[in-house]
Amino acid sequence: MSDNNRSRQRAADNHRLKSEAECRNCMGKVWDELDFIAGISQLLLSGTDIDTILRKVLHSLCEHKSYKRSMIALFNRKAGSILVKESFGVTPEEQARGVYYPGEGITGEVVETGKTIVIPRIRKDSRFLNRTRMSDSLLDSAFLCVPIRTGIQIIGTLSAVISTPGSEEDHRLESDEQLLQIMASMIALTAQLSRSREEENIQKIQERRSDCDDPIKRPPNIIGNSKVLQPVYQMIQKVAPASSTILILGESGVGKELVAEAIHYASTRADRAFVKLNCAALPESIIESELFGHEKGAFTGAVAHRKGRFELAQGGTLFLDEIGEISPGIQAKLLRVLQEREFERVGGTETIKADVRIIAATNKNLEEKVREGEFREDLYYRLNIIPITIPPLRERKTDILLLSDFFIGKYNRLNGKSVNRISTPAIDMLIAYHWPGNVRELENSIERAVILSEDKVIHGYHLPPSLQIADPHLGDKELHGTLQQKLDAIEYEMIVETLKSTRGNLSRAAEQLGLTNRMMGIRARKYGIDFKTYRRSTHQGGEEEAV
Repeated sequence: MSDNNRSRQRAADNHRLKSEAECRNCMGKVWDELDFIAGISQLLLSGTDIDTILRKVLHSLCEHKSYKRSMIALFNRKAGSILVKESFGVTPEEQARGVYYPGEGITGEVVETGKTIVIPRIRKDSRFLNRTRMSDSLLDSAFLCVPIRTGIQIIGTLSAVISTPGSEEDHRLESDEQLLQIMASMIALTAQLSRSREEENIQKIQERRSDCDDPIKRPPNIIGNSKVLQPVYQMIQKVAPASSTILILGESGVGKELVAEAIHYASTRADRAFVKLNCAALPESIIESELFGHEKGAFTGAVAHRKGRFELAQGGTLFLDEIGEISPGIQAKLLRVLQEREFERVGGTETIKADVRIIAATNKNLEEKVREGEFREDLYYRLNIIPITIPPLRERKTDILLLSDFFIGKYNRLNGKSVNRISTPAIDMLIAYHWPGNVRELENSIERAVILSEDKVIHGYHLPPSLQIADPHLGDKELHGTLQQKLDAIEYEMIVETLKSTRGNLSRAAEQLGLTNRMMGIRARKYGIDFKTYRRSTHQGGEEEAV
């Protein structure tokens, strides 16, 4: 064979080997893709937590294809907007900003048209709104957005940010587009279930809002039917539909935050954020950043851009608790937001419009603080447009047992207990006490009593010492909580409970308590206990118990 023939033969062999290698490489990629798709199929059948499944699908997709980030956005028909449901490579704050409307931006256009959109370089396409504010380094990447369909209906989108691979860019994007379309069809049913659940949540919010429109109907998050609360309920119903600033007044622990929540969820902003900030919990150097956010490098420790509470509450409600504690400097900046509805982040120059309803609360006398020069008069009048005063617990004694019952159920569940009633002496103590800490103090007392109870009953000696000295059966003189007084309170309750269990049989009660009949009689007279009362109450059909 001549040299030319041998050269041609070698070239043909090399070409054949190269073709075979390329074929094997291509087949390997195909098998890899099939394995990945099979894994996604198994993942979609792996559990009942829909949101977790979608999150894991995006995580697997981005790891398999080395995508920078990926998102599933669903069109919520009740809210009328497209919301980012799950994501990978996106922070919770960035995800919260991902709100679109049909026809708006790439995501909105895909939902409206049902057509896939491929952007080879994000920076060069004006349709990309960058609503999530991704970093500048990602703007040179490619962006793919495909529709998620159920039948002919577009329910959302699946999108991905892809680092473009140079000369292979066109082929890579075509392959990625095909894969995303397959993925969108696979997750369509799961996404539909997730969307249905979100729409049901919106429906519940709207029903809760309509419930609050009924005459003097108690908001679902507040417990209490006393007469002094009825004006509060009426005021909640009247002010909820408006966007005016509310000032909630009342002692510490009365439930001012619950009233703020009731107003928000009965308002037209119920489907937007309800953001809270306790102004007394933070120093002045931090509270400004918490309220308005800051830019990177604005101060020592500001290593990244951060949104403040006003931005997080955009379109919703911002609840400022303990507003009387803010410094004069913050007062001036807050006044500007209330007047102009705009602000700047710390270290920033961009003016941001604030579509936020403000509900403030305080346990201080702001009028007195204004007279003393500690609170700005103009800010006070801006906050005090609609004041709502919450009565203290001592003025709503009829609600104490309702609240106690609720807290018993709550701490039974949390602690695996089964407390089912409160003894009569314990009820007397609860009613007689003046509750300086209001509902919060009552909750803490019931939590303690539930934990200490060993016989499914809350007794007086399970309550804090401050309540035990309030026992009305220990005489009319003022008590100061001596050891003897507390021992007397426990002794009184044990005698009463034993007489109930023995149906007023003095001898049996004395035996159970380890006392003689004479000692039992002396103690009964000491506390003014008539054992015949317990015989009558039993014969009439029950004990004098509650809860």
